[in-house]
Amino acid sequence: MFYAIISEDVPNSLEKRKLARLGHLERLNQLKHSGRLLVAGPHPAIDSSDPGEHGFTGSLIIAEFNSLTEAKNWADNDPYVEAGVYKQVTVKPFKHVLP
Repeated sequence: MFYAIISEDVPNSLEKRKLARLGHLERLNQLKHSGRLLVAGPHPAIDSSDPGEHGFTGSLIIAEFNSLTEAKNWADNDPYVEAGVYKQVTVKPFKHVLP
């Protein structure tokens, strides 16, 4: 089943994101290469695909896991969590309907 991992950043998270980005992307690429990643990306803090110094307010990952517990464990071990980028992470089942 798919699960949505919805993360909200702490204020002024950009520098923390930069420091942990490689590890974060490595884990996402592992999901991608195993065919389990539907979509992933950050939420820009301003209405722009390149927010520059404004940074991001959070992230969305939708990926396939065997259970809600497995999805939560995966999310809890994200380098962004360890680096203090996220102030809150919500994991919920996601039913993929379209496209």
